[in-house]
Amino acid sequence: MSDDQHTEQPAPAPGYDPWAAAPLQVVDAGAEPRRGPRMWQLVAVGVVIALLAGGIGGYLGVLTERRSSTRLQLPQAAVDHKDRAPDSVAGIAATALPGVVTLHVSSGSGGSTGTGFVLDGEGHILTNNHVVADAKDITVTFSTGESVAADVVGRDGGYDLAVVKVNGVRGLRPLALGNSENVRVGDPVVAIGAPFDLSNTVTAGIISATGRPITAGGDKGDGSDVSYVDALQTDAPINPGNSGGPLLDSRARVIGINSAIRGADKAQDGDEGTRQSGSIGLGFAIPVNQGKRVAEELIRTGHATHPVIGVTLDMQYTGDGARVGAKGQDGKPSVLAGGPGARAGITAGDVITKVDGQRVHGGDELIIKIRSHRPGDALTLTVLREGRERTLEVVLGSAGGS
Repeated sequence: MSDDQHTEQPAPAPGYDPWAAAPLQVVDAGAEPRRGPRMWQLVAVGVVIALLAGGIGGYLGVLTERRSSTRLQLPQAAVDHKDRAPDSVAGIAATALPGVVTLHVSSGSGGSTGTGFVLDGEGHILTNNHVVADAKDITVTFSTGESVAADVVGRDGGYDLAVVKVNGVRGLRPLALGNSENVRVGDPVVAIGAPFDLSNTVTAGIISATGRPITAGGDKGDGSDVSYVDALQTDAPINPGNSGGPLLDSRARVIGINSAIRGADKAQDGDEGTRQSGSIGLGFAIPVNQGKRVAEELIRTGHATHPVIGVTLDMQYTGDGARVGAKGQDGKPSVLAGGPGARAGITAGDVITKVDGQRVHGGDELIIKIRSHRPGDALTLTVLREGRERTLEVVLGSAGGS
């Protein structure tokens, strides 16, 4: 090969010298350098993804909750339209409530609330005397909520009974009257009233005693407002406002008129604030037989008569029984001349210990036993005179009531 044909060979690539000042670098000068995403772009993308994820998740959550709530059904009894048994508390209440009313009374000393029940279709309503005593205005509210004005027909403090009357009211539902002679201890009873102005309140219990002698009233001091009741005792809860309401038997018949309650005794230090108010399971009702007779007289004449034996009792006597006083009022004889007691042979100083074989322990009890009868009834009295017992027959007389 000639010199002019000699081809110049390329210089050999430099070798890699690990001890050189810098390692061998190969640079591609013909391409732009690649750059990664900037930080703000990453943040923006993250925010968008988070919003989308949150929105989709919330929607799916709401949808899931709606579907689960729609499907959730707790077990429940079906609606029962059947009436209750007539002798159940609910059945008795359903029968009697339309004939029970609430009385709102305004007087010079303020206002009070009581209960009454319808006696007849003419609008006569029986209640307690202490509910309407000194009343200026009386409003009667029926179980339907309708209210009308009422007027007093007659009242008697000795029996704590009164009759009021409403006019122009249609569809009245009189309650059936039972017979208190048929009542026995342990019989179930239902009381209806407005305790503490809570109208149409129904409570239930039993007859816990019969023939319980109680007195109530006496605020006037002269005894003219004292009521004497041979009462039915019940543990059905009775509270202020129940007064005058019916006490019903298992056939929804009135056997008594709720009249009084026994509260807990006050503390020994005399602090009135420690006395318990309300029912403690001792309620008392006027027997319906007595209520019926008095109501009939009040409707007929505006007054009631009281059976009497025509003697003045020594109410300060502390021995057992009821002693006939030595003198009557204003120095008059204690045994009314020609009266029932005189005809039976009662004399001053006699101690009456029994009425029809039942013990009496004081003057109040004797009055109560006598007033549980009608004028004209015959009673057998056991009398202790000079240490000897004797039996006397007396026919009750009649005196006008308050």
